[in-house]
Amino acid sequence: MICVHLSTVYRTPASGTAEHANFHPGRSFSRSSLAVDDRPGLTAALDYLRDGDMLTVREVDRLGRNLLEGLIVLNDLFQRGIAVKVLDGIATGEHTERSLILDLALALAEDRRRDIVKKTKNGLESARARGRVGGRRPVVDDDKRRVILARRAEGQSIREIATAVKVSVGVVHKTLNPAAAPVGS
Repeated sequence: MICVHLSTVYRTPASGTAEHANFHPGRSFSRSSLAVDDRPGLTAALDYLRDGDMLTVREVDRLGRNLLEGLIVLNDLFQRGIAVKVLDGIATGEHTERSLILDLALALAEDRRRDIVKKTKNGLESARARGRVGGRRPVVDDDKRRVILARRAEGQSIREIATAVKVSVGVVHKTLNPAAAPVGS
């Protein structure tokens, strides 16, 4: 039996289930982004699993970023004969087929995520209305900008300018070509 736990696959004795503490690390999978298609670690883990294996996740929402995505992954796993073990949340336990509690856990996770996004946007808008802008403070003030532009006009290289002004080469590039700078910076 193979258990995939969060970002690591654990091999357990073929004779039965092993306790979580007795798992021995096998193969690792990392998670890197939000959509299933853009999550090579999740895709690799799902491809690695075979009939009779068990996927162990901290919470059901690790399987998808919305209700539909999670249901598709769960259905695929169950149709392939792969069990799912959930360690936390309302769906805690081992599952071999879809259930109302799994669906409810995915729906609640999607709602929680939607609330977080909404509150974050509201907070940023509120801060912006008060004149506060998030992010790192600019490294280059007006004096440094003048020095960078003057040194470049004298023909100095970008690396020389960066060393003299004590900023990164990227900051010098951004100062010399503000049109290429990302929006909001």
